[in-house]
This record gives sequence, C-alpha cells and structure tokens, in this order.
Amino acid sequence: MALTSSNAAKQLSDGNSQGTILGQSATDTIGFYGASTPVARTVVSSKSMSSGALASSLAFQLNALGLTSTVIAP
Repeated sequence: MALTSSNAAKQLSDGNSQGTILGQSATDTIGFYGASTPVARTVVSSKSMSSGALASSLAFQLNALGLTSTVIAP
C-alpha cells in the first residue's frame, strides 16, 4: 500500500538536536506494537545473574514492552 497523508507514518521527533524522550520519569509507562499493558522502566542487574539468567530477564522485559513476541527460556 502506498503511503498517503491518511496512512503515513507519524514522526515523533520535532527536529530538536537534543533528541526525543518517551516518558517524563522512570515511572511513566510505555508500550510498543499494541502491547496490552504499557509498563514502567525496570532495572535489570547482572551483578548476581548468570549470563543465561540475564539473557532471559532481558528477553522477558523486551516482551513486556511489546518489542518481542516470545520469551526465550535459558
């Protein structure tokens, strides 16, 4: 389908050289691709995790945001 003014992608940037921020604080919720429930930013600490547990935790968080469709088990 060709892009027209009614179905064209929307730009988030306003051209500001400082960039674009989604959410004003760490507790604001954000979802992507129609995620059923937007979620707040989470902290994933690798200090006490094995690499497999870290990968699993990151995959879970990406899935929660709606950026992936499956969680990869370790």
